[in-house]
Amino acid sequence: MERGRILDVIGTLARLGLAAVWLVSGAVKAADPDQTYIAVRAYDVLPSDVVPVVATVLPWLELALGVLLLVGLGTRAVAVLSALVLVVFVAGVVQAWARGLSIDCGCFGGGGQVAPDATAYGTEVLRDVGFLLLAGWLIVRPRTLFALDGRLESRPQVRSGERN
Repeated sequence: MERGRILDVIGTLARLGLAAVWLVSGAVKAADPDQTYIAVRAYDVLPSDVVPVVATVLPWLELALGVLLLVGLGTRAVAVLSALVLVVFVAGVVQAWARGLSIDCGCFGGGGQVAPDATAYGTEVLRDVGFLLLAGWLIVRPRTLFALDGRLESRPQVRSGERN
């Protein structure tokens, strides 16, 4: 198999893997909005009137990122947005850890206060850094197999005034 094709396969796996992450985490949060609110509030960084907005928007943002990655539409832009969201998530976990909060991140459901020995900050940060690596790959090399991006690039351009 040629090098370009191997890189396309790796990119496709990165795209589909990151899509799965967003789809699962978004679906779990959307299915339990009350728990999502508790998880967002537990970080204790947002003003109380902003918490419900973030808790409401977050699952749908994650689902949108997941769907766009799944179909491969705007892969590089979605990977950049994914990386930004993941950096915010990592910062949230690190600040909670540094402040001595005892919370579950709520990344894949749950969230909120937990016993001090039930935190998993190191694991959560490492996991999100792994997801960041997937996004980074797609930022640098967004070309993947079975993506709408590739189909849109190969379509002939229609100039104004012309018909197909």
